[in-house]
Parts: sequence; structure tokens; C-alpha cells
Amino acid sequence: MEIIDLDERFENDYFVCLEGWSDEPKEAGHHRETWFRRMKEKGLRVKIALVDGRPAGMIQYVPIEHAFAEGRDLYFIHCIWVHAYKGKGIGDQRKKGLGSALLAAAEEDARAKEAKGMVAWGVGLPVFMRASWFKKHGYRKVDKNEVALLLWKPFTPDAVAPRWIREKKRPAAVPGRTSVAVFRNGWCTAMNMVGERARRAAAEFGDRVAFTEVDTSDRAAYLEWGIADGLFIDGKPVRTGPPPSYDTIRRKIARRVKKIK
Repeated sequence: MEIIDLDERFENDYFVCLEGWSDEPKEAGHHRETWFRRMKEKGLRVKIALVDGRPAGMIQYVPIEHAFAEGRDLYFIHCIWVHAYKGKGIGDQRKKGLGSALLAAAEEDARAKEAKGMVAWGVGLPVFMRASWFKKHGYRKVDKNEVALLLWKPFTPDAVAPRWIREKKRPAAVPGRTSVAVFRNGWCTAMNMVGERARRAAAEFGDRVAFTEVDTSDRAAYLEWGIADGLFIDGKPVRTGPPPSYDTIRRKIARRVKKIK
């Protein structure tokens, strides 16, 4: 196993979360790549875990000033991911220490850049970005926003704990039409898929649906709403984890369209 900084050889693997064997990430379009090009100039860091020369895990992190929490002199981990699919691509690479190695490399990198601490988010469920996993690596909870915990590991005594940036408002319903609103930051391939599926589904209903998209990679737009990624139908949030299928999103829109008077 080897941990490297992302280079051009593996950019396409990174854009699809190491799932180049699957057609599903292709639905996400080029939003991840666009976000990556923009955020590289703002301090985005990506490391890749190689197994026998093939990408098997990844971690991405940014200065917290460009993330979803308030803080300073800290780095924020968007995601850490180890390929977990048996019989596909490089196969299941969990339980081999890749995640711990990626996290350690990211922390070392952040320290070298004189960061005062590392921040991550996690959930209580035994799925992606488990809070319990970060706690085992020395992180502790400092804030909570619904199901998402904010955790951190301070590197220096004078580090100031971060806080979640909270939702400020939601998209309003549109009289006489069904409103479909997508909030998309670009960092997450799964959320990019949701956004594209919603856009395609909304288009099927023509003028009966008012579709809007908010690009929250624009910091001002994000701070205005306090929503990084999300899907709303008539002002109500749609659960996006795991990503709903195109058919599921279309059915939800169709039910609301039928109620238009």
C-alpha cells in the first residue's frame, strides 16, 4: 500500500469515487471535475491509497473557510472512502488499514501547512463517514446538525473549535406549479447524481414544474441558504442518502404535479 498526492494518472478515478467500473457515477456529469479545478486554487488536497499500483482509497480535505463549518486555521475532511465492492474493480479493500493510513497522511499534511487542527463530519449509523471511526482515531464531537456530527482533532492548545453552518432558509413553493430545487456544491459525486436525476425528471413535466438550481460552490450562495447539497420538492426536503434513483425522484415529482389545481 502506498499513499500519494492525487496526480493526473488517477484524476478520472477520483472524479467517479474509484468506481470507474460502474455506469452510475457517469450520471453525475462533470460537476466533480469542475469543482476540483476550482477548489485546487483554494487549497483542496486529495490523497490516494494505491494497492499494487491501483487506486483503492481516497481522502479529500480543504481549508475550513471553504467548507460547511465555521472555523479558522483548520482543515475540513469532505470524505474518506475505501473501495468496498466485492468482485468489482479492485475489490473490497476494507479492513486493511487504508482508511487509517489516509487519515494519518492527511493529518501530517495539514500539520505541515501549520493548521491548528483537523475537522470531519460523521453519522451515527454504520455506513459512510462513521462518527465512531473518527472517534477511534482521536476525534471528538463539537457540534451536531440533525444526524450529522461535527468532530475535530486539535493539533495546538490555541485551536478554536469549529461549528456547523446551519440552514437559514428553504426554497418556497411556486403557486400553480410544482417546485423542484437542487442545491449542489460539486464535491460529492453521489449528490451530483441526485441533482442530474432531478433535473432530468423535472424536465419531463414541462411548464408544470419550476426547476431551480443553486450552485453552492459559490460561497455567497451557500451562506445565503446554509444548504450545501440537497433536493427539495415544493419546499420539502427529499432524503438523498443513499441517492434516490431517477424513478423514485420522478414518482415524487409526479405525485405533486397531480395535486396542481
